[in-house]
Amino acid sequence: MQNDTASLFVDSRNSLGEGPIWHPGRQLLFWFSIHDGELFAANADGGLKGKWTFDEPAAAAGIIDNDSLAVATASGLYRLELTSAERELIIPIESDNPLTRANDSRVGPGGGFWIGTMARAENAAIGSVYHYRKGQLSRIRSDVDIPNAICFSPDGTTAYFTDTRTKNILKCPIDPATVYPTGEFTLFRDTSKEPGSPDGAVIDSEGFMWNARYGGSCVIRYTPTGELDRIVSVPVPNVTCPAFGGDDLKTLYLTTAHQFMSEAERAQFPHSGSVFQVELEVAGLTEIPVQL
Repeated sequence: MQNDTASLFVDSRNSLGEGPIWHPGRQLLFWFSIHDGELFAANADGGLKGKWTFDEPAAAAGIIDNDSLAVATASGLYRLELTSAERELIIPIESDNPLTRANDSRVGPGGGFWIGTMARAENAAIGSVYHYRKGQLSRIRSDVDIPNAICFSPDGTTAYFTDTRTKNILKCPIDPATVYPTGEFTLFRDTSKEPGSPDGAVIDSEGFMWNARYGGSCVIRYTPTGELDRIVSVPVPNVTCPAFGGDDLKTLYLTTAHQFMSEAERAQFPHSGSVFQVELEVAGLTEIPVQL
């Protein structure tokens, strides 16, 4: 089995780095420091090209156009103008619940946005997964502990999801025109024997899943049928989410976290919370713009 090692890309050392996406129009990688409510951007050389700050936790984004992103925060989905930093509420999401915040989210076929929420204290299964598209928001899953691994097959017929503490990655059929579920969730992969726990995931152009392993110091590639295919080692424990980027979409970027680590652990792994990269021979998929 092939086993590569990722290298340091940006030494950001975020408490909870998450939500990386590659913006093809701007040729920038965007990612979040969730607890700090911060969004960062870097070019392919690792040079920081922007920082935006929110007054609440912010976790994920989708591309609207070359000038703006749709950002999922603790209170809703917002349009962020990148040049002016002006924000406009698109739709509230659990804005009346101070106990929850956004987590792993991703735009799928037809511009539908799956948005996960979870308990801020990570102590109760009070989160949900929502579907947003063209002004309509609906809950598609409730009683979620830590929503993660939201991603979609290249043909737009399958969605993936995990509630991290179960260690089971699930799948369900979706409408490729809207990314709305058309059937029940079933088991894709029981990952309980793999390192760490399943966190964020992304699908490559061959339909294989790359799943970040929180506490496992790696990202694992699974075949479309759920078989373990490849492991990329990461030199920190908590790998949170992958994203493909670069000119040819063959660079896999990986966010990480240092939350809950002791001083001794942080001294042992000083780059925890930073962004890593690994060059691959397989390309990812271009991000699909959100349909507002």
